[in-house]
Amino acid sequence: MSIRLLPQNLINQIAAGEVVERPASALKELIENAIDAGANKIDITVIDGGKTYFSVSDNGKGMTAAELELAVERHATSKLPDDDLFHIDYLGFRGEALPSIASVSKLKITSRAANTDEAWSISVQGGKKEEIQPAARQQGTTVEVRDLFYATPARLKFLKAAQTEMSYMKEIIYRLAMSYPAIAFSLSDDKRPLLNYPATNSLLDRVHLIIGKKFKENALSIDTEYQGMSLKGFVGLPTYLRSTASDQYLFVNGRSVKDKVLFGAIRGAFQGLIGHDGHPVVALFLTVPQNQIDVNVHPAKTEVRFQDSASVRGLLVGAIRNVLSQQGHRTATTIGIGALGKAAPSILPQKPRPLSSLREEKSSSNLLLMMNDVYALKTDYQSTSQAQSQQIPLAASETFPPLGFAKAQLHKTYIVAQNLNGIVIVDQHAAHERLTYEKLIDRQHPPQTQLLLIPEIIDLKSEEVQCLIERAPELKQFGLVLDAFGNDTIVVREIPALLDKTDIPKLIQDLAQTLMSYDDTILLKDKIKDICARMACHGSIRAGRQLTLDEMNALLRQMESCGTSGQCIHGRPTYIELHLNDIERLFGRTK
Repeated sequence: MSIRLLPQNLINQIAAGEVVERPASALKELIENAIDAGANKIDITVIDGGKTYFSVSDNGKGMTAAELELAVERHATSKLPDDDLFHIDYLGFRGEALPSIASVSKLKITSRAANTDEAWSISVQGGKKEEIQPAARQQGTTVEVRDLFYATPARLKFLKAAQTEMSYMKEIIYRLAMSYPAIAFSLSDDKRPLLNYPATNSLLDRVHLIIGKKFKENALSIDTEYQGMSLKGFVGLPTYLRSTASDQYLFVNGRSVKDKVLFGAIRGAFQGLIGHDGHPVVALFLTVPQNQIDVNVHPAKTEVRFQDSASVRGLLVGAIRNVLSQQGHRTATTIGIGALGKAAPSILPQKPRPLSSLREEKSSSNLLLMMNDVYALKTDYQSTSQAQSQQIPLAASETFPPLGFAKAQLHKTYIVAQNLNGIVIVDQHAAHERLTYEKLIDRQHPPQTQLLLIPEIIDLKSEEVQCLIERAPELKQFGLVLDAFGNDTIVVREIPALLDKTDIPKLIQDLAQTLMSYDDTILLKDKIKDICARMACHGSIRAGRQLTLDEMNALLRQMESCGTSGQCIHGRPTYIELHLNDIERLFGRTK
């Protein structure tokens, strides 16, 4: 086949494949156009997840008839006054959005320019432009998109359910509304209003409306500059986490981005402060000189390229670390056995304490003292076994159980037990988490439910409520019974009896975010382990809870009867064992 030029309509459809991935990506382009037009009020209407209809109406500067005709042509733009792609002061600039959308849908634009008495409208169907017509409208522009992808039906089968597509569109609105708090945003469908963000001068007020009511009281403010760059915004406390990274909002020069450098910097800043399965909540706004950044990397303009990515990373990590350290929320450094061994000679007690004195203590803050006491273990074995037999159902003649008998609790987090081989140290939360998880997934003995005397009412995002309600029949199989209580509220009526002391609002919020991260084609039964893991984590004995000796020994016995109790549901060990030989080496007693 000889080389030929493609037809203009096919060129537009190819461009649409790059710019218009789904209704949400088209909506993003239209809202950005409204912002660039100077609007301070933007109203969005969406029907059927955007597949049937969506529109964006603004009160910006509007367009004249001549501008309106030109707006639907490729590479026509009002956003590059000096033709410099490295000094871009607008959200949109390619001049591809409107003709690309028009090539795969039925597009209608109605606009009235400032200081004019006439409004005009133009329609484009499947790339075919119709004659411009007089219209009635106040100053501003309305863009209506009907039957998206009707001209390219093969693309329709890649779209998700209407509710899923709507959630993608809401996410676009969240990010743009967060970046521009001085602009009022509203979203509705054909039946009711869904979102309403009044204009505000307070960035934190807008952020807290989008992320959630509790973020405001758990947010730390950042406002710093470095080498011509500035960073403003908010980070949540290390204890204020999400199960996914869905609530990490990053902006560069007012543009919402998903950049590996920035996400990596956030992970680096929180490293050592949170677990690997937790994600901090952030809303950060980075401003970089235009000549040090390239935003013309991707057609959707969600990726950027920094001239000096190391400096950008240094700014984020330093600023976040600084604000976290000022709040005193550092995690303790874990000292390995090797380091402990090096320090032992200078801090060991001069005389070993008898093991009997240890029994009288409820807790201890010095593990070295416990190690020193273990030398009395072999000679004290019979008397210890007899004493413990009075607390748990073991005959005095029986040998030590594998995990031994509890002796103390350190820092209300770790159980220290004595067995025949040495010392066992148990992470009480990790261990109980594993046991709770195994009970939740036991198909032969389904978990019993507990009816709440006072149902728990929990505020969530509307899409989170919808997601939970759609999965409610499956969640009920695991003992969790809930109903909708309005558009953005859930009422919990029953919970698994195993979780009777859990923080229910936090559990529901965690479950909602976990379920939102799943594709809507995935059945909950295929993610049963993930869901039960979340529930087990919330229903387990927490670090910081004081336990009695009976409770500690009961936990040890349950661990011994569970074949998987050696590691928690996240893959971390639930206990470690220090053998006498290891302890002797630690104390320098071996030759």
